[in-house]
Amino acid sequence: MQKIIECVPNFSEGRDIGVIDAIAAAIRSTPGCTLLDVDPGKSTNRTVFTFVGSPEAVVEGALNAARVARERIDMRTHTGEHPRMGALDVCPFVPVANVSMAECVAVSRDFAKRAAEELRVPFFLYEAAAEQDYRRTLPQIREGEYEGLAEKLKQPAWKPDFGPDRFVPEWGATVTGARSFLIAYNVNLLGTPNQAHRIALNLREAGRGPEAPGRLKAVKGMGWFVDDYNLAQVTVNLTDYRVTPPHVFFEAVKEEAAKLKVAVTGSEVVGLLPLEAMLMAADYYIEKENLFIIDEGQKIRLVIERLGLNSVSTFVPEKRIIEYMLEEENSEPLASSVPRIITPAVIVSRVNHVP
Repeated sequence: MQKIIECVPNFSEGRDIGVIDAIAAAIRSTPGCTLLDVDPGKSTNRTVFTFVGSPEAVVEGALNAARVARERIDMRTHTGEHPRMGALDVCPFVPVANVSMAECVAVSRDFAKRAAEELRVPFFLYEAAAEQDYRRTLPQIREGEYEGLAEKLKQPAWKPDFGPDRFVPEWGATVTGARSFLIAYNVNLLGTPNQAHRIALNLREAGRGPEAPGRLKAVKGMGWFVDDYNLAQVTVNLTDYRVTPPHVFFEAVKEEAAKLKVAVTGSEVVGLLPLEAMLMAADYYIEKENLFIIDEGQKIRLVIERLGLNSVSTFVPEKRIIEYMLEEENSEPLASSVPRIITPAVIVSRVNHVP
């Protein structure tokens, strides 16, 4: 049985096509790795790469990508809308096929150790790989961002798990670890960043604090404004889509936006999502609207229309739904983190064009 891990490194560069292409080439040229998606953002000045491979291959792919970032990205000149603390800001490893979370933790530690030693930069472990609860989540570790990192590293409580405990100005620091499959999802508003953030505070699990939790579980997020779209967005990570799937979050945003008299104009998926999430949404709208649809392709079309997934960029199912990007070899089910994926012997690479 082939073991497959997904790696989703986020690099603090979304504008320089030469750098983005170089990182993509480093991953693509790594034996055993298949690059599935490249998603750059100019306003965020950040690019999310998604690739899969064996445990050994994804470590090499992540290392090759990090080497390019060490040479080509300088955090001293970086600006963007997205929170960040390093050139390679975060690099999670996700179990996909015949791999346990414990194995992904071991992979993340191997990557962190090797990268920290070779590149001589700080690495922190998070989520399942974290060793202390106070630095388990990404917001905990990234608090203060790049600008506050020099002082943070002086504190004994924030000694990196691997690498030097000194500030490396051109790099910052990297967070890596193992986590379950999450969906990065944005809902578009004709409004202000303050209105978007107010909605995010009402809905995200953390809410406004321990005394005022939000409405929805397994949701982390904030509100911001995207100049490229001339739209505000409620931008979230759905950390368990079975608890809060995209359609539930979308409908909740519509409810909150109506209270503020703000228009919702569709949504976007950043990176990939499981087919199950799309079919859950289809079932919801079919029942809600008393429809009769049995064809899977038409169900996907219904969800694209109801969630407005074509509102800011074209949603191509073959490039966004992870199952559609993996060629099926047999009917053996994979790890529960991404249901219904079939163990692939051949993985078809369909990388988004980077303009």
